[in-house]
Amino acid sequence: MQNQITINDKLLNQKGILNHAGWATDLILEYNRTDIKASKYKIKEWDYYCILSENKGVAFTIADNSYIGFIAVTIFDFDKAEEISNSIIVPLTMGSFNMPSSSKNGDIHFKNKNISLKYIREKDSRIIEIDYLNFSNKLNLKGKIVLQQAEKLESMVIATPFSENPKAFYYNQKINCMPAKGELSFGTDKIIFSPENSFGVLDWGRGVWTYSNTWYWGSASGKIDGKLFGFNIGYGFGDTSKASENMLFFDGKAHKFDQVKFHIPKESYLKPWKFTSNDARFEMDFTPILDRYSNTNLLIIKSTQHQVFGRFSGKAILNDGTEIIVKNFLGFAEKVMNRW
Repeated sequence: MQNQITINDKLLNQKGILNHAGWATDLILEYNRTDIKASKYKIKEWDYYCILSENKGVAFTIADNSYIGFIAVTIFDFDKAEEISNSIIVPLTMGSFNMPSSSKNGDIHFKNKNISLKYIREKDSRIIEIDYLNFSNKLNLKGKIVLQQAEKLESMVIATPFSENPKAFYYNQKINCMPAKGELSFGTDKIIFSPENSFGVLDWGRGVWTYSNTWYWGSASGKIDGKLFGFNIGYGFGDTSKASENMLFFDGKAHKFDQVKFHIPKESYLKPWKFTSNDARFEMDFTPILDRYSNTNLLIIKSTQHQVFGRFSGKAILNDGTEIIVKNFLGFAEKVMNRW
């Protein structure tokens, strides 16, 4: 059953339990950190941006996971199948990053002696400013990217409970298909993003998570036949009986579909993948380019991540039955296992 949430309401009731489980195309439920009744150490809040052009890309993370804060920047070169990452860990942040309670407004700025990372929200845009000293090999990373977010642009929103703990939940918005314009300087190299061929996605997440989870997530944004097209696919955590997070985006409108399956080769994440859906509305082949792999093992805390960038080819079917043919469409798909 796919339960669409259509009314404005508070996300949590007085007991700290979700008022509504389901999906929407806008952030209409009101999140407030002070409404949470679970342990303050279990609260996790993050904003993750990924911006891709045809041959380059960049990702930014600001996450306040209460017992630990995490700031990360990664740049990608798809021609060389290479990535460069750097990150900062801050202990016991406990909400001190002041993450906004909505994606619709509020800025974020993390700064220390090595890095200044800003997320600035304006009416029809999102601005990312980075100034990272000694990002890699004593080279600095600096620049500014503007993502255009038209007011009419619909998004994927899901409110997911966890059956193991009634006070655990995940409130998530994915905003695809944001044209990007800007430039990053890395040493003497320039990474240029043009709105004709560069697009960003925002993963906005707020919630209380259970200890052990595995998730699958895929995303892509671009243009087909001159119109914005993208998708969000995923599964693997929480009680999704009221809604999955699978959604297509075409010309600013969202098209919900049911279940999707990631067919990942056992021998290697860099072998070709397949994606299928139970309603035949999303059928894709995926040719990997780059596996951004990380493995953190701090005994109690463990995270194993494979974020694989590559090209999707296949078909997607909109709500009205229109078939969209997808060819060599750049995006990513990932499998992440966490104990946190």
